[in-house]
Amino acid sequence: MQLLRKIAFPISLVYALVVYIRNGLYDIGFFKSTTFKTPTICVGNLSVGGTGKTPMIEYLVGHLKASYKVAVLSRGYKRKSKGFQIASKDGAVEELGDEPYQIFNKFPDITVAVDADRRNGISNLEVSVGPDVILLDDAFQHRKVKPDFSILLTAYDNLYAEDWYLPTGNLRDSKKEARRAQVIVVTKCPDTLGEERQLMIRESLKPKKGQEVLFSRLQYDDALKGNTPALTLEGLLGQKITLVTGIANPEPLVRYLKDKGVDLEHLEFRDHHFFSGSEIELFNSRPMILTTEKDFARLKGKVSHLYYIQVRHDFLNGGGEILHNAIQGIM
Repeated sequence: MQLLRKIAFPISLVYALVVYIRNGLYDIGFFKSTTFKTPTICVGNLSVGGTGKTPMIEYLVGHLKASYKVAVLSRGYKRKSKGFQIASKDGAVEELGDEPYQIFNKFPDITVAVDADRRNGISNLEVSVGPDVILLDDAFQHRKVKPDFSILLTAYDNLYAEDWYLPTGNLRDSKKEARRAQVIVVTKCPDTLGEERQLMIRESLKPKKGQEVLFSRLQYDDALKGNTPALTLEGLLGQKITLVTGIANPEPLVRYLKDKGVDLEHLEFRDHHFFSGSEIELFNSRPMILTTEKDFARLKGKVSHLYYIQVRHDFLNGGGEILHNAIQGIM
């Protein structure tokens, strides 16, 4: 795969040129970006792959919903429905996509909607719901909407400053577009991340004046959710566990479980994978299936002995408070 990526370098140059021209046309106003009366907060990244966008949306929902009427708008990647859809308690994961479905199941008291056309989605939410704030999931590169506040995520082990364009690298947008974000969050940091390394990363990212660079790590819950009876990670020790993942980067989770002493078999699938009947049959032949919360949305009701592990962002150095204060400026 690495060899193929290197061979594809000329294609990445063409891709980079297209990205550069597109952004330039937005910058000069040839393509129009729409602003809305409802405050909008965008969460996104410059690369393909997992940087923790859904946990960040959930973090923001948890922070805002006590004081504001919150709506989340997502594209609904790989959903089988079309157009604008609002999540309901009777809806299926196929209608929303796995990530919006996960968010709605965790926060049923907020509005979760999907629409590939972000402008149409926001307009519909303003008319039908009238939220105080709209969180735009994975919308940083969708410049048809100009958000009031943007949070750009980049993974510690794959910083956008050290990456290159698709298909040779993982960048789907230009590094210089990072200037549009009010806050950059370096996610998936190790617990041992020190001040010297943080300074090196800041220097690598080259934030503009007034742009915050924050650091977060993934925090996994010891209590597992899913089928009864309730289980903890400690309760898994001594058992053979099958871990099923259909996410962009399962390595942090695999590393965490192994560090905890869990004996696991890892069945890895592509991000947003919808599992086939034969795969479901395979899972049911295993005594214990552990999965991610996103994958649980697609396996619930189909696999027995199924549990998932929750993950959330844990900010370092008081970064959460800095983010809260910055967001408050647009509310």
